Amino acid sequence: MILKIKNLHVHYGAIKALKGISLEVNDGEIVTLIGPNGAGKTTLLRTISGLLRPVSGCILYQDNKGQDVDLEKRPSHWIVSHGVAQVPEGRLIFHNLSVQENLEMGAFSRCDGTKIKVEYDFVFHLFPKLKERLFQNAGTLSGGEQQMLAVGRALMAKPRLLLLDEPSLGLAPTLVQQIFKALVEINKQGMTILLVEQDAFLALKCSQRAYVLETGEIKLQGLSCELLKNSDVQKAYLGRS
Repeated sequence: MILKIKNLHVHYGAIKALKGISLEVNDGEIVTLIGPNGAGKTTLLRTISGLLRPVSGCILYQDNKGQDVDLEKRPSHWIVSHGVAQVPEGRLIFHNLSVQENLEMGAFSRCDGTKIKVEYDFVFHLFPKLKERLFQNAGTLSGGEQQMLAVGRALMAKPRLLLLDEPSLGLAPTLVQQIFKALVEINKQGMTILLVEQDAFLALKCSQRAYVLETGEIKLQGLSCELLKNSDVQKAYLGRS
């Protein structure tokens, strides 16, 4: 098990964003979080990444040495350097830097410079357009290319656990399919993925297990293939009555 969250509470002032969340992510899985806007999905990812602090609860992560470490009090740069990278909602690439410079920023925490070429090659294998635009300013890329760059930047950190927040947001259907194809290939290479995604059907199709969040609480959990058949999930998230 690479990640275990126990009874996690996160507040924004008087607003209780997460109310006792508990979940697990096994090594090598794709686990997805689905739910309506405001359910707490992004809050959960930001808390795992160290960008938000919980009021209470525990976030246990197994690092690359096989040791369980508590993340809830660690700074975000420490978390990245120990194998957890996030692709944020809205991409948040560095618009005034080139594609190459954005990728280099993703590898800032690494000290094995001679091995970084492996990650470059993998990123360019997944997203050949990034290699074609290597010296182009990232702000001039299309929305789909910016999302590819955001994923590529996270991969340059060589994470064990990849957190993805709404990777399909604002993209054309053909680009969405390309991004999800890349995520499946990334996972096949052994990387564990925790995915937040608005397209519940795609998310459930590409993942092994899933959690349904509503108003800061987990309402359903189980195998993704079973949740696809769940009548409540179909009605609320898949547009089926």
